[in-house]
Amino acid sequence: MTTTDLTTLSGLDLMRWVQSERPADIPSIGRLLGMRFDEVDAGRVVVSLDTCPDFANPLGIVHGGIAATLLDSAMGCAVHTTLPAGVGYTTLELKVNYIRAARTDGQTLIAEGTVLHAGRRTATAEGKVLDEQGKLIAHATTTCMILHADG
Repeated sequence: MTTTDLTTLSGLDLMRWVQSERPADIPSIGRLLGMRFDEVDAGRVVVSLDTCPDFANPLGIVHGGIAATLLDSAMGCAVHTTLPAGVGYTTLELKVNYIRAARTDGQTLIAEGTVLHAGRRTATAEGKVLDEQGKLIAHATTTCMILHADG
């Protein structure tokens, strides 16, 4: 396990730590799906993954939940980059628009999340998932509730 006290890191520092350390010993949805943190900036995060047959829906294409999870992760982590140490967030609302199907044969999907508003109680962000040719797979918006330790 890591010896870094993650609660002392700002959201931006935490996301940059995850990007650089790629901690395999911490359970997460990112680890489960094989997500990579490609870019981490204040208010913007890019994550990617390679599809696999286990991501298939009954029709044999990537399940929409994979794109939704990529979007929720990219947008939520983008929101997290705006938060000070000890402050968290949770998704209140996620609206996804699916544009085209993705294949399960190792196709790389890239999700970008960008913060639109970061307030004391809520934050909003937008995101998109592209394939490796730059074709739009899905796009979304989110509202996150900011969780302060002091209530």
